[in-house]
Amino acid sequence: MDVNEYQKLAMTTLNPELSKRDVLINSVMGLCGESGEAIDIVKKWMAQGHELDKEHLKKELGDVAWYLAEAATALDVSLEEILEANIDKLKKRYPEGFDSEKSIGRKE
Repeated sequence: MDVNEYQKLAMTTLNPELSKRDVLINSVMGLCGESGEAIDIVKKWMAQGHELDKEHLKKELGDVAWYLAEAATALDVSLEEILEANIDKLKKRYPEGFDSEKSIGRKE
C-alpha cells in the first residue's frame, strides 16, 4: 500500500460531521496525544525497567499515522506531498547525510 492509498482508506473513518477547521484541530491534538502515548511506552522501557512493548508501540505509531493523514486531509494535501517536502528539506539541510556539526550549527 502506498501512502496516498493509506490516507484514502484511513479517512473512511473520519467523522463526516466535522468541519475542515475541526478536522485540523482534532488532527494536531491527536498527533500530540498519540505521540505522548508512544513516548510513555519508551519511557517505561528506558526508566522503569519494563520490556520494550514493540507491539503496543507499533499500534500507537499507527495512530500517529492516522492523525497525520487527517491533518493532510484537512489541508487538502496528500501524505505523499508532505513526505516529499520533508525529504526535500532534509536533503537541503544534510546533502551528504546527517552531520553532528551541521546539526549543532544549523540556521533555522
